[in-house]
Amino acid sequence: MDEFVLNLTQRDALSTLERGLIAEMTAKRRTFDAKTDIVKQGSSPTHSCLMVSGYSARVNLVADGRRRITAVHVPGDFVDLHSLLLSRMDHSVTALNTCEVALVPHNLLRQVTENHGHLSRLLWMLTAIDAAIYRQWLVASGRLSSVEQLGHFLCEMALRLRVIDKSDGKAFRLPMSQAELGDAMGLSVVHVNRGLQQLRRANLITWRGDAVQILNFAALQQLSEFDPTYLDLERRER
Repeated sequence: MDEFVLNLTQRDALSTLERGLIAEMTAKRRTFDAKTDIVKQGSSPTHSCLMVSGYSARVNLVADGRRRITAVHVPGDFVDLHSLLLSRMDHSVTALNTCEVALVPHNLLRQVTENHGHLSRLLWMLTAIDAAIYRQWLVASGRLSSVEQLGHFLCEMALRLRVIDKSDGKAFRLPMSQAELGDAMGLSVVHVNRGLQQLRRANLITWRGDAVQILNFAALQQLSEFDPTYLDLERRER
């Protein structure tokens, strides 16, 4: 589970025992096709899902079928660690492309929280970072323009993927359609398209297929008021 270990060791050290526990927890795997649910809204899971490969999205549906994406998950992310404590899921998690997922039984997670305080704190840290990302998305959705939102999101993804060696901080893969970007930002496809065209005309990005290249990270960061503090990338004792 290289990406998960990278995700944690970016922020703190892991002992040999903790690495062994992670290997044990992530031994059971399942593959999900694109557009299928990894976690279903209204379900009561007995395990939590950890992304091994591929991308997924946290999704909430309204009565007429419209949806809002409230998170994008990459390899090394727990998509529903909080399901350990919740009786029913208030959202779905959907595969954006083909995904491999580790199914971590809740009984093993309970053993970790009861017997391994440091690793338990690291898992708690991940839920705190997940919440911080959501807060930033909420602020961006309410206070940034469409082009600023897109720039902010791309800066965020570049750094999150750099942590797991899936980006050099500028170039990365992002298997999301313009409709999915709109669902994540509360924007119409028209506004997403216009925002991306504006970023391209300013020579800030290129985007072909799922290949994204940030041409001037500093300029895009300034345009979108992106401050990576909320990603908590500092390595220190937890």
